[in-house]
Amino acid sequence: MTVKLSGLLLTLSLLFTAPLAVADDAPYPGTVTVPTPHAYAALIGRLEQAIAANGMGLVARASASGGAAKRGVTIPGNEVLMVFRNDYAVRMLAASVPAGIEAPLRIYVTENADGTANITYRRPSAVFAPYRNKALDTMAAELDPVVAKIVAAAGGK
Repeated sequence: MTVKLSGLLLTLSLLFTAPLAVADDAPYPGTVTVPTPHAYAALIGRLEQAIAANGMGLVARASASGGAAKRGVTIPGNEVLMVFRNDYAVRMLAASVPAGIEAPLRIYVTENADGTANITYRRPSAVFAPYRNKALDTMAAELDPVVAKIVAAAGGK
């Protein structure tokens, strides 16, 4: 009985911990990371300009490194820029109220040890795909090239 119980516990522990290990190794589908030659602060500025130039709005931002700095702790720069536009928001909600949790779209900037920074984002088509909604798919297909243009403009030379 003890051997069977310990075997069961081992099996259960493997079942519950294996997905956690995989989650760290594999990002969500549609995740794109773009290395850039730009320094972290410069890349943030370039993204702000590219967002505006492509007709999108910078809705919000969040930065663990900014918060850490206020506490006197230094960590590599990271900031999430949240991007959307009201006409897309209205279309999204008309198609699916539950999909509202996906907006705004997030563009993540991370500072590298060599002083450069990366941009990571999820393609809008991947963000909205789980809803299996034709109207959302259409909207996301429109947003994919917009976000890609923002990232290309900011990350380019």
